[in-house]
Amino acid sequence: MKTACLALFLSGFTDVDSFRAASPFARHSTPKNSVQLSAEKKRVVVIGNGMVGQRFMENLIDLDEDKKCTISTFCEEPRAAYNRVKLTSYFETLDPSALSMTSEFDDEGRTPWYEENNVELLLNDKAVSIDTESKIIKGASGKELEYDVAVFATGSYPFVPPIPGKQRPGVFVYRTIEDLENMLAYVKENNVKSAAVIGGGLLGLEAAKAVADMKVESHIIEFAPILMCRQIDQGGHDVLVGKIEEMGLQVHCGARTESFVGEDGSTDADNMSPVSALRFSNEDWDDLPVQMVVVSAGIKPRDDLAKDTDIALGERGGIVVDEQMKTSADGIYAIGEIALYNNFIYGLILPGYDMAGVCAKIVAEEELDIKLGLEEKPAFTGADLSTKLKLLGCDVASFGENQPSPDDPDVSNLVWNDPLGGIYRKLIFNKAGDKLRGGVLVGDAGDYSQLHALAVKGGELPENPGMLLAPPSARGEVEEAELSTDPNTQVCSCNDVSRGQITDAIKELGVEKATLKEVKACSRAGTGCGGCEGDVKKILSQELESLGGSLSNNLCEHFDYSRPELMALIRTDSDPSSVDSFDKILSKHGHGDGCEICKPAVGSILSSIYNGQILDEGRMELQETNDRSLANMQRGGSYSVVPRVPGGELSPDQLIQMGKTAKKFNLYSKVTGACRIDFFGAAKYQLPDIWEELGSVGLESGHAYGKSLRTVKSCVGSTWCRYGVQDSVSFAVRVENRYKGVRSPHKMKSAVSGCVRECAEAQGKDFGMIATEHGYNLYVGGNGGVNPVHAQLLATDIDEDTVIKYVDRYLMYYILTADRLERTAPWQAKLPSGKNGGGPIEHLKEVIIEDSLGICDELDERMQYLVDSYHDEWAEVVKDPARRAKFKQFVNTDKVQTREEMIEFVDMRGQERPINWPADGEAQTNWKPPETDVFARSEKTWVTVGKTSDFEANVGSAILYGESQLAVFNNEREGEWYCTQNMCPHKQAFVLAQGIIGGLDGIAKVACPLHKKQFGLADGQQLDGDLSLITFPIKIEGGDVLVELPSEVEVDAILGSSGLRVQSSCMDITGTSLEKDILQGVKNSTV
Repeated sequence: MKTACLALFLSGFTDVDSFRAASPFARHSTPKNSVQLSAEKKRVVVIGNGMVGQRFMENLIDLDEDKKCTISTFCEEPRAAYNRVKLTSYFETLDPSALSMTSEFDDEGRTPWYEENNVELLLNDKAVSIDTESKIIKGASGKELEYDVAVFATGSYPFVPPIPGKQRPGVFVYRTIEDLENMLAYVKENNVKSAAVIGGGLLGLEAAKAVADMKVESHIIEFAPILMCRQIDQGGHDVLVGKIEEMGLQVHCGARTESFVGEDGSTDADNMSPVSALRFSNEDWDDLPVQMVVVSAGIKPRDDLAKDTDIALGERGGIVVDEQMKTSADGIYAIGEIALYNNFIYGLILPGYDMAGVCAKIVAEEELDIKLGLEEKPAFTGADLSTKLKLLGCDVASFGENQPSPDDPDVSNLVWNDPLGGIYRKLIFNKAGDKLRGGVLVGDAGDYSQLHALAVKGGELPENPGMLLAPPSARGEVEEAELSTDPNTQVCSCNDVSRGQITDAIKELGVEKATLKEVKACSRAGTGCGGCEGDVKKILSQELESLGGSLSNNLCEHFDYSRPELMALIRTDSDPSSVDSFDKILSKHGHGDGCEICKPAVGSILSSIYNGQILDEGRMELQETNDRSLANMQRGGSYSVVPRVPGGELSPDQLIQMGKTAKKFNLYSKVTGACRIDFFGAAKYQLPDIWEELGSVGLESGHAYGKSLRTVKSCVGSTWCRYGVQDSVSFAVRVENRYKGVRSPHKMKSAVSGCVRECAEAQGKDFGMIATEHGYNLYVGGNGGVNPVHAQLLATDIDEDTVIKYVDRYLMYYILTADRLERTAPWQAKLPSGKNGGGPIEHLKEVIIEDSLGICDELDERMQYLVDSYHDEWAEVVKDPARRAKFKQFVNTDKVQTREEMIEFVDMRGQERPINWPADGEAQTNWKPPETDVFARSEKTWVTVGKTSDFEANVGSAILYGESQLAVFNNEREGEWYCTQNMCPHKQAFVLAQGIIGGLDGIAKVACPLHKKQFGLADGQQLDGDLSLITFPIKIEGGDVLVELPSEVEVDAILGSSGLRVQSSCMDITGTSLEKDILQGVKNSTV
């Protein structure tokens, strides 16, 4: 008889394809928009609904507050505006809505934005004629529109060189979603194995990535002697080619393509035989066999509509415009890749957006008579063509004058060429060496923003400019135990609560009142660090069952579902894009604001399905403190750094770099029992710099902070040990590299032993492999801890590939059906018995090996997606300035407070560690201010602490006022802001801004990340105790965030870090005698 867990799992597989990554927008039906024209309103017609045309409309709507115009836009594609720049990312979701410029597409390709803004969207309708005298535009549908203002935003089309054979089936251009879908269909229908991309510029390399994403061998064909000849030079080309070829793509530069050869051998311009090869005119070049060709060799302005009119065109195409984007015809403007300004077509999106901004202001002022109060007339006078891209996984950037004329006398080049490290950098200075003119960066562009600013905006260079040349990259756990039924067993170590005390509390409350919240409040179990909450919940469930009741397994008050139930609802939703964010899931399946329980649970589900960067797109607010910081928070608010060491294998260079980094940042170093080296004592703001150094030798995040795979332990196996029968190290490395980063309900550990002597202790892991003469025995469901659980044998004598296949299925089955914070051992124990009564392990054999549920294909695909979408989270942070900024200590200043300023560090055998926390109730714990409203009599002023954009949504951010740390919480979901002290009074740790914010019975709250103490944000009162926070009024004015504060001296007297620092010899929290005198004066004041 199947259990509820199994039934739930089965119910989730109604849509086998639902696991695939969904778009960031939900689909829903939207009625066609209709525009109500008014005689007083002017009509603005935008010809082309691409990115630039869409941006123009958004800008104009923002300026037209009095609704003086109506807007219509021709869109010849089957869907509204989408992000063409990110076209290759279409393969991540195969959902056009992932690229939408506004919101989700409905079945007709529309989005609500157009109706909401009264914009007439003429979908699938191409403008085919324009009469500039009568001011009428006609669409291919026959629809005619009169206009007062017309804006050409028709963009460009791919340039296809006149190569014989371009007409053949299998020859495509790369420009639209339909182009990609047609390519995909052709690849599938014709079993395409190899393809050529014509063009080695920006678009060509993007197209090559698209082809590679189709799992097709990709050849890049470039006429010029180097790739990206407008952006980089020979040195940059060499490094870029090396990176590209490492990925399996092949580069052919200097290629003179003579024809696209058909399957029948024909080379003419009329034959329709499918393409089968490229033929070159290069001497001694053989034909290149390919079954598909993608042409991405540049662009040409789409100016056909303007021909045969009085609109002036350039000699080589494009509509001539002036600085206000006006054409030669009255009331007609042109923007984007159609606009020819100063005899130049700008093919990048940022200049197009600049044009859209200028055009919108000119149209508003001069055509609609809107007074904008501008001091200067808006003008487009050219654009900075600097670029920074990630092409085929490689940083490529150019800025300023990256290719000065060969006869320019005022040039001095500095070059960094590291072919082994895959890095090339050229900085171009003037002869005097006091001005950076431009540069080329390939392989490491981490400092692009700094260098770009120096070259474009100017700035003082270092005394030795050569210092700019080097690339940035060159510059302990306790396992959980199984529950014991002994009433004397300690469950909560924080508050010394036994199982018997929890049981007594449950009986006293009774079946009706014994909720998890009430049991925790009465017994105090689970109110410390929160680590025992799962055990408290299990005890409650068992006791309620014995009393004839049952425990709700809902996640929390915000979701009336357990984690497995919520997972099933999300992964089987017919519209995955409607459940791919916390807000969407909360709206569809929950209520309220969320909390520290459901946010991480949903965050884990999203990672297990879609695997996006956990710090991006609103996912940061869902993360536990450790995940948010990509590091484990330790005592006093410092963090640990744990690089991944697959299989325990380290190179000497990596060991040396670890030592250098630890010494530089004064980190406490320790080798753990899990084949890793941990570093302790890092400040959060130091983490990106630390990981930049570690990453320079290939060290990746060890995910010690996440509910994910920790390590795969190994012995030395047959490579060294005389008893070894298999290469356990190599297999451990393979296993760890496969499952690294995979998020799960709880942490996972593994091991590989090279023989039956079992030196790696594989049978005590979530999954473990023991080598035999014929392969490996696979064990699953083991856990260590106080009461270890022995893993059970799933399969014997299987080869490595079969081990991987079975582990894929086991882990994905666990991920999809386990409860929140449930390890594999208790999850496995709850599974139904096999058909022959063999217990849960027999059930697993039936599901995983025999495919008794018919779900193995889906389990395989889900796991493969997670493996394929792996990203080293720290590497992503290090290379991205926006992500690095999330680790800044204080939003309002670049000043820092070191770890020593917040807690005393002491020497231990030559290394430094924080002093022990005093026990609860002793001095320096459970802090309270000198009086209830200590600043009641203080004179206060509104202090600007930053812009609203400086504060991440739905999380806390720390600010520094004097020497006092305050926490600002932007509860965007409810439109509320709060400001409190940043120090948690429980242990006097400056960490509250790192806590998860949410709601409890309608009260906005924050949970301290150290021990989960709950504090109301409005009044600062502890919701699960008698402590409190000092709060401060906060308001928003014109995008500024202001906090009403007493003087710095007064605040420092109470909240200054020096006075609250935990140390071995206590000092009065009111700080210096001067501060005491000031504070006393304020208290005695009658003001």
